[in-house]
Amino acid sequence: MSILIKNGRVIDPKNNIDADLDILIADGKISELNKNLDPKKATQIIDASKKIVMPGIIDLQLNLREPGNQYKSTLESEMKAANAGGITGMVCPPDTTPILDEPGLVKMLKNKSEALKLGNVYPLGALTQELNGKLLTEINDLYESGCIGFSQAEKPIQDTEVLYRSFQYLSTFNLKAFLRAEDAYLSEKGIINAGEISTRLGLKGIQSISETTAINKILEIADLTKTKVHLNKISTAEGLNLIKIAKKNGVNVTCDVSIHQIFLTDNDIGFFNTNCFLKPPLRKESDRVKIIESIIDGTIDAICSDHSPVNEDNKLKPFAESEYGASSAELLMPLIFKLSDEYKIDLSLLVNKITYQPSNILEINKGNLSINSEADICIFDPEYPWEINSKTLISEGKNTPFFNQNLTGKVSSTIFNGNIVFIGH
Repeated sequence: MSILIKNGRVIDPKNNIDADLDILIADGKISELNKNLDPKKATQIIDASKKIVMPGIIDLQLNLREPGNQYKSTLESEMKAANAGGITGMVCPPDTTPILDEPGLVKMLKNKSEALKLGNVYPLGALTQELNGKLLTEINDLYESGCIGFSQAEKPIQDTEVLYRSFQYLSTFNLKAFLRAEDAYLSEKGIINAGEISTRLGLKGIQSISETTAINKILEIADLTKTKVHLNKISTAEGLNLIKIAKKNGVNVTCDVSIHQIFLTDNDIGFFNTNCFLKPPLRKESDRVKIIESIIDGTIDAICSDHSPVNEDNKLKPFAESEYGASSAELLMPLIFKLSDEYKIDLSLLVNKITYQPSNILEINKGNLSINSEADICIFDPEYPWEINSKTLISEGKNTPFFNQNLTGKVSSTIFNGNIVFIGH
């Protein structure tokens, strides 16, 4: 099977391409990239006029909810939702049920996802057994079973000695830690950002020092042990300042930010809107502004969806008793386009942060449109108007802070390994 994508605006940050070109796909790979390719070379033609053609998105934080949480969603439903967002690479954290701390569970997840042929799933193995923060897992066995890195998901290691030993082990085998920076004691029982909104709503707040204390500890140990670290979902201006300094000092650290933190603040919680119950919590406007600045200046390496579908019953509970998380895989690219449009940020710079930069962080050869590379492609219609609601979202989780809002721009097709896995409008 061969596919010719014609007349699209091709954006490929790795190869510094932003031009109107055709792409020919043959035997699952990109075989030609040029102007006016002969239609006779293909068995199928996709007209991409007025559309953006870019590498398939690699999402560094996408909760697939399997194994064990099928009442929220299934592996197939969320991989299809990811495809509807142009995502072909999915990094899933280990806080499933059971937790991904056994090689057999990782192999099962890999085998099941590969059978669906909807994208590449990159599991993060648990750094400690049952994410208990006490006993290290068999890290090397997990790596050999298919884990691309190691994480504690939303359960930070409290014991500094355990964190130190885990970094020593990872460093020995040249493996990477993917951590969300949070001090468990400082954030204990916290619900939202500490400030005026938490006071008004009577909800326990989480101070920004919870994030910065953890970042300081992680960076110092990473520097000492020469461990590669990726920090997930940074939410505070102070935290970004620390990471910027660490990078200048040669610490091997990268970081990402959730798409929610780019557009929302704790003010959006309004009158107990549980769709805004997220981890880390939505912060202040000054933090949001700093995040946008840090995307532009390169302190933030990547942008993730933080897709975490939650069933409706758990969102209908009182705010403090509800479950954190939101569906966002289908919104990542439309919101990236909105960010580029509203803040006049070069679209190629932003596409880089959801395609090639994540592939660099994962140390894989993906996220580009090079000749002979595997044909993972997102085709995005920047002019398509749509409303975010329960009918337009494919994910089993219908909760998002952007619910009922109108957006301009939607993924129209997604190709994985040379096969069309999503066709929209």
